[in-house]
Amino acid sequence: MSARPHHRTLDWLNFFLADVRDGLGPYLAIYLLIVQRWDEASIGVVMSIGGIAGIVAQMPAGALIDRTRWKRGVMAAAALLVTGGSLLLPWLPEFSLVAVVQAVTGAAGALFPPAIAAVTLGLVGPRAFTRRIGRNESFNHAGNAVAAALAGVAAYAFGPIAVFWLMTAMTVASVVAIWRIDGTAIDHDVARGLDAETVPGDAHGREEPSSLRAILTCRPLLVFAVCVSLFHFANAAMLPLVGQKLALQDRNLGTTLMSLCIVAAQIVMVPVAALVGAKADHWGRKPLFLAGFLILPIRGVLYTLSDAPYWLVGVQVLDGVGAGVFGALFPVVVADLTRGTGRFNVSQGAIATTQGIGAALSTTVAGVIVVHGGYNAAFLSLAAVAGVGLALFALAMPETRPDAEAAPAPPQPVERCS
Repeated sequence: MSARPHHRTLDWLNFFLADVRDGLGPYLAIYLLIVQRWDEASIGVVMSIGGIAGIVAQMPAGALIDRTRWKRGVMAAAALLVTGGSLLLPWLPEFSLVAVVQAVTGAAGALFPPAIAAVTLGLVGPRAFTRRIGRNESFNHAGNAVAAALAGVAAYAFGPIAVFWLMTAMTVASVVAIWRIDGTAIDHDVARGLDAETVPGDAHGREEPSSLRAILTCRPLLVFAVCVSLFHFANAAMLPLVGQKLALQDRNLGTTLMSLCIVAAQIVMVPVAALVGAKADHWGRKPLFLAGFLILPIRGVLYTLSDAPYWLVGVQVLDGVGAGVFGALFPVVVADLTRGTGRFNVSQGAIATTQGIGAALSTTVAGVIVVHGGYNAAFLSLAAVAGVGLALFALAMPETRPDAEAAPAPPQPVERCS
């Protein structure tokens, strides 16, 4: 199969999976607040349970993707499981049942990021990976924007329950897109981070994977993991909190305004992700990531300046910059650090574990702060955490761009895991 069909199938895969991979996401908070009438703290806890289940599943998910040659089947099964669990929620009003479903869907959702990254790397190879990941993210954000717009219109016409049926339609389309990928074109060794070149003396023509202990004690990878955790601790609760504020001001328009928030941010993410994919090999990873990180504390402060619905929606647009940069660079930085190790996906899983810890704690901590100190206190607390993460990344994280692709400035050695 030529490169052009690969790009088309990856485009559609990322577009349709956009509304499936995270389950109901922030819509769950609005549904539980408005329809089930839960308090903010309980909403935060049940959303954190799904995050914790995803945390537990991250490394096993990465290890599975490294080993399996059935990557398409894994993605299809995960999509069906996440959607099936989400469709049960309207009939499960009790906290314990909702928590169980959230745990199952959270664990299944952990399979998507490593599977998509691995299939992409296995199809296009390491040289084209950075640009292709940027394109993946652009189509992912475009899919999110379209799905959120449809959800807003449908929720306005039929109520919050409409988002469940939209998710079902996107799942069917995503499964079709998954099976249109040519499974025989995926190089499963390259997909796990082994070098594409043959190695003399190896019977299979490839290096053997590095030890897992060497990967998990790699200093740059550890620094990146901490920064990622702080990024998501600061970011994860912001959109659900904005959604709750909007819903409390106008219960009839809460879901529609939440969709407007998502659409606005996702529209910005499309060109940002494309720009990062196109320029990260030339400008470097670190300056781009710092720019995306800087948006977080700014957003946290701006949310406290007004409760006007369209101010909140306007500030949320800035999420398009931070999330667009992060989504495009996360797998690229991990691929840089683990190139040639054969541990690309399990390394993604390890770092995603710290990411999940940050995100899960974010919604719980923010919910408790809202109950005891109000929304402004929660936003300022998240902004402070973002500031700490920004400083750590600036001071301790090295540039990971390979020397061969460096700009005209004197090349710097890249400390990789081995």
